[in-house]
This record gives sequence, structure tokens and C-alpha cells, in this order.
Amino acid sequence: MDFFKRNILWVIAFALAVLFFGGYCFLLSPPANFPSGSIIVIAQGTSTPDVAKELADAHVIAHPSFLRLVLRVSGKSNQIPAGAYRFETPQNLFVIAYRLVTGAFDLPLVRVTFPEGTTVQDAAEQIADAFPTLSVKDFVSAGKSYEGYLFPDTYFFQPGIDSASIVKTMRANFDAKTAPLSGEIQAFGHSLSDTVILASLVEKEARTDADKRIVAGILWNRLTLGMPLQVDASRDTYTYVGLPPTPICNPGLDSIEAILRPTKTDYLYYLTGKDGLMHYATTFAGHQANLRKYLN
Repeated sequence: MDFFKRNILWVIAFALAVLFFGGYCFLLSPPANFPSGSIIVIAQGTSTPDVAKELADAHVIAHPSFLRLVLRVSGKSNQIPAGAYRFETPQNLFVIAYRLVTGAFDLPLVRVTFPEGTTVQDAAEQIADAFPTLSVKDFVSAGKSYEGYLFPDTYFFQPGIDSASIVKTMRANFDAKTAPLSGEIQAFGHSLSDTVILASLVEKEARTDADKRIVAGILWNRLTLGMPLQVDASRDTYTYVGLPPTPICNPGLDSIEAILRPTKTDYLYYLTGKDGLMHYATTFAGHQANLRKYLN
């Protein structure tokens, strides 16, 4: 009798193990047609049921209702980071759930380079190209009030980053790069705002460091004399005396330094000729002569 009972217990244990394993395979194991190597994009604001359905439709998981249950138990079902998720090899449902709540995209960092003189609109178009879940409108909305202060540089972003975080990173980089100049800006007697506005004009007007410093000196000369700045990159400067209300682009450090360390000359006019070089004049008559000589 004891032998019979022991055998029954072993049979029950074996049956439970089979049921457990079968349940695991049924509920947790990846589908046979798991799309190895595929990338699934989860848009910002996608609900948990829609995420589960999207993954089931793509054959990443077999049972969306069980994924929703696991995510609900995790307490983070409403915090799934948007972004592009790569599924290189089949993974069970628990692994998929963990990746969703932690934002484990399994993709390399996204490299984006913003050249000097990039505008917020330019940057928005780059971001929309680099991140499938972000739109031009998203980035412009987040960054439009920071024109001039989004430092042009090379950045490496997580695939699931949002526009506000990108703007925050670029702003922090601006602060870090200009911090060594704070004493110089204060000693120069002009605000950071005025410095950045002028630097944005110089960024669009001149290419080389030497020319940037000369053009910076010319703009200061014009401001001192009460002349309109008449900068082609900003038509307002032909209509009004003084600075534009805001920067017209995001200047690089060289242009900011040019404003603080301008080359002092008597020049009041400049132009870029067909030869690609900048030509300067102290009088309007001299400028007119340069126009005829280098642009006609």
C-alpha cells in the first residue's frame, strides 16, 4: 500500500510538472514564427492594450492578455517608454515585459550632429528623421523658446528619448560650454541674451574665425553709431535699429567668442563676394565699389 501511495505521489508530481511546463510553453514561450531581427516601434502615448496587441500582431508574443496581466502586476503598465524595440532572438513573455517597463530597446544609441547655425526648425527635422516616434511639431513645441541656447554639437541619445529630454540635454550642454565665458560676458558689459543674439547673426554671416571677429566688430560699431545692423540673415535688422528680439539660430562657441573678442576696425560694411571671400569697407561709397567689383 505504501508503495502504491508513493507511486501515486510521483505520478501527481509528474503530472503537475507537465502541466506547469505546458502552461509555461503555452503562456510564456515566444511564438514559433517570432520575427527575429525585427524592429517594432511603439509610439508615444500608446496604451498597454494597444502595445500588447501590436506585439501579438507582430508575433513577438502569443498571448496579449497575459502580457497585460504581467505589466499590471509590475505596477508600471502606464509607463511603457515609447521608441523602437529590436527583437533579435526569440524571448519569453517575462523578458518582453521586463524590456517594456525598463525601456530596454536593444538598439545602439542614436548619434545626431547639429551643425553651428542650426535653427530649432532645422533640428526638429533632423530629430524627426532620426527618431520614428518624434515629429517635427513635437520638437519645435519643446524647443522654440530656446532658440540660440540649444548648443550645436554631436549627441548620443537613447532610442526612446522624447523631445523635451533632447532639448534639456542641449540646453545643459550650452550652459556647460559657455560657463567658462561667464566672467568675460559680465566684464564685457553686455547681457548673455545680447551676446547670443549677436553671435547668431555672426554665425549666419561669416565662416572663418577671423571673419567672424571682424564682422562682430562691425556690428558693434553699427550699434554704437545707432545704425541699423542690416544683416541679410535677419530682415528685421533693415527695418529697426538695434538687435532682433531673439536669436535667429543656435550659434557655436566660436561665434559667441567672436562677439566677446571682436577685431576692432573702422569698418562699417562687409559683403561676401563671388570669390567666397569677405570684403570690407569703411564708407558706403567703398561698399558700393566692393559690390560692383565682387558681386557683378
